[in-house]
Amino acid sequence: MELQTLTYIVVGITFAIYIGIAIWARAGSTKEFYVAGGGIHPVANGMATAADWMSAASFISMAGLIAFMGYGGSVFLMGWTGGFVILAMLLAPYLRKYGKFTVPEFIGDRFYSRTARIVAVVCLIICSVTYVIGQMKGIGVAFSRFLEVSYDTGLLVGMCIVFFYAVLGGMKGITYTQIAQYCILILAYTIPAIFISLTLTGNPLPQLGFGSTLSGSDVYLLDRLDQVVTELGFAEYTTSVRLNTVNMFAYTLSLMIGTAGLPHVIIRFFTVPKVKDARSSAGWALVFIAILYTTAPAVAGMARLNLMNTIEPASGENLAYEERPQWFKNWEKTGLLQFEDKNGDGLIQYTANKETNEMVKVDRDIMVLANPEIAQLPNWVIALVAAGGLAAALSTAAGLLLAISSAISHDLLKGVFMPQITEKQELMASRVAMAGAIGLAGYLGFNPPDFAAGTVALAFGLAASSIFPALMMGIFSSRINKEGAIAGMIAGITITLLYVFQHKGIMFVPGTEFLGDMSANWFFGIEPNAFGAIGAVVNFAVAFGVSRMTQEPPQHIQELVEHIRVPSGVEQAQDH
Repeated sequence: MELQTLTYIVVGITFAIYIGIAIWARAGSTKEFYVAGGGIHPVANGMATAADWMSAASFISMAGLIAFMGYGGSVFLMGWTGGFVILAMLLAPYLRKYGKFTVPEFIGDRFYSRTARIVAVVCLIICSVTYVIGQMKGIGVAFSRFLEVSYDTGLLVGMCIVFFYAVLGGMKGITYTQIAQYCILILAYTIPAIFISLTLTGNPLPQLGFGSTLSGSDVYLLDRLDQVVTELGFAEYTTSVRLNTVNMFAYTLSLMIGTAGLPHVIIRFFTVPKVKDARSSAGWALVFIAILYTTAPAVAGMARLNLMNTIEPASGENLAYEERPQWFKNWEKTGLLQFEDKNGDGLIQYTANKETNEMVKVDRDIMVLANPEIAQLPNWVIALVAAGGLAAALSTAAGLLLAISSAISHDLLKGVFMPQITEKQELMASRVAMAGAIGLAGYLGFNPPDFAAGTVALAFGLAASSIFPALMMGIFSSRINKEGAIAGMIAGITITLLYVFQHKGIMFVPGTEFLGDMSANWFFGIEPNAFGAIGAVVNFAVAFGVSRMTQEPPQHIQELVEHIRVPSGVEQAQDH
């Protein structure tokens, strides 16, 4: 069966599953819409959390970034996984014990201020909208190649699917849909990796194949990759650092605390029955995430080697453009791969030198999706990868859109402006807000800033500089008052946004080989996507400073902070 037909069938089946689940799991109350009724099993919630968090950036972009950044791409692996440890240990159990629906609701109650709640909503929307841009880009990229429709058409189809199951089912429908999406995306990611690892190294486990010798040779895969890229003038794959050590540290820290501060991930821990289930859910989520994240470096390295071997064959002779393989022609149609014959010899010259490099565009987002085609895997594997990429983008988009709509309907409308509305009216407002959020996300998807992971990394920085410090101080410091929290959130997100906009022309450069001459004016060489860590420091400093100069929180708020951190069993024992 030809690829396009097979892809339509596989993707169509997955979409039918999502829609069927949405009809089955339709939300009938605000509790079901916001937190799925609060009865999700920790293992199921861990799987849904993994799908919610492993976005188009994880599935499509991360391996592509590592493929071209090499060792420097480890910031994404360390940052995104390390953040879950912080979330599991320091935030999730306490927020679940508090028992509210949304992050802004906790901030509003803890800091006894409607203004604090509104500021938290604004920060949440800025972070979530920035994040959702990347998911829309991922949907458009996957559709444009594999269903052979335009980027705009693919994005519209994706919006319609998300609209149906997110608006209808709320968190309840999204949770069960995300479980199905996790199963699809993890199969789509690991099966091609196993095929390619077997082909290149003879080892069926990509994690082990990545460190093995090439089939029929005593040369290690990474040694061969280092040789290939350095001969073309690129940085050595296994030692290249992203700009400098300070930047690597700041980027990793920004992604870690940004992960712990992302509202659409945090609200997943409100869906489990008990406090201990929140911590258990985070553990299971790490297990499910680790399957993809330990595979990603292997996928990245093998994809880069396959790409180089195709464009720059081992014979040392450049590939003639007229003899380019079919996968090359397919991706040229999308505009994500472009060749310009600068010297008119008809041969493809791919080097790190901007003056002589004729591969004028190799979009990092194509690496995972194109890898099975480059490796000449069966059509059903390629179709499965398309379905997996769409599942990753759709699952996270739904979670983000729910966080946005909940902030608007529950925190602003019900919590601030119209507290007298009924539950039925609030549920309708939630669905209207969800539809509006999907419309806004679609608009931004039609005009994306650039490649998916860069946009997502910025979203993590914004969450790190605004929401994470507020939550940490709200849980662990009884001295932080409303004035300090409000000033800290505003200062943190403002300085981060100002830094980003000041360097807006260079924040989304898709690669590292041309960044060196752009970082002269950066603060200690820290790039804009990594500046969230500095914004977080500013947030903490301003909050503590302002709190010390103003009146301490009321006694009942200080008691609330102590109560949140005491395990339920201890409280019951003390009562007796």
